[in-house]
Amino acid sequence: MDQIPADQLLPDELAALMHFYAEAGVGWLGEDEPIDRFAEFVALSSAKKEARTAPAALEQPQQASAERPSRRPERAEARPAAPPAVAIPDAEAVEAAVRLAAAAESPEALIEAVNGFGGCNLRNSARNTVFAGGDLSARIAVIGGVPSADDDREGAPFSGPAGVMLSRMLAGIGLDSASVLSFNLIPWRTPGDRAPTVREVEICLPFGMRLLELVRPQAVLVLGNLPVRVLSKAAKGSIHSLRGKWFDIADVPGLATFHPQEMITAPTCKGLAWQDILRFRAEMDAPPQRG
Repeated sequence: MDQIPADQLLPDELAALMHFYAEAGVGWLGEDEPIDRFAEFVALSSAKKEARTAPAALEQPQQASAERPSRRPERAEARPAAPPAVAIPDAEAVEAAVRLAAAAESPEALIEAVNGFGGCNLRNSARNTVFAGGDLSARIAVIGGVPSADDDREGAPFSGPAGVMLSRMLAGIGLDSASVLSFNLIPWRTPGDRAPTVREVEICLPFGMRLLELVRPQAVLVLGNLPVRVLSKAAKGSIHSLRGKWFDIADVPGLATFHPQEMITAPTCKGLAWQDILRFRAEMDAPPQRG
């Protein structure tokens, strides 16, 4: 099958290819230059076949090794080796996160602590730390779950189409997205956009809770299944059964609704989310009726 260069694809063909890569969890290319893996396989297979059929290769292994075709084409510059990832036991990582969060005396100090935190192994596969953004003294906070590919690429929460959707949601109730505090419960994108593990949530949760303690917003809009389940401590249910309900997050009232990405992938959620947003606006300046 002939390979078609990307620059010769039609726009809809290129979009379909990019969609396939995104669904497969590919965030960026792993090499600076393209590598023909088929040619690698053919060269390696030929080398193995020659090694089996040439008895002299057994007598002179070093020479045979030198003559064996390289598995990878030569490159002008070798990529420097990445420092080895250090795995920290989960229990110690949770304790370290709790200590760091408690020691932060301001939102800025907390963000700096999160940026330097090495206790969560998710940061080893993520491009950027994506914790908090917007107004660090805002009276309204917006909480998401895990950074998306757009967040990871841009280094800011609620980037890309989901960010545009969130801006429209907030504009509908008279709020500017730049005037609210926005942050992710998990500061690093998970590999392949998988769900974070229980331990990963436990490691990252102290940072989000401490940020709420430092900022003390008047109300919080909690977006998506993960942050709603974790922050409401709901043992059962999903965002579909919990949306539209108020609950306490460290004495700060929070309202659950859909994440903007859910409204993009499932447009039928928009009407329900709009009802939640209107309720949030109506009760934002008064003690909310929770439950």
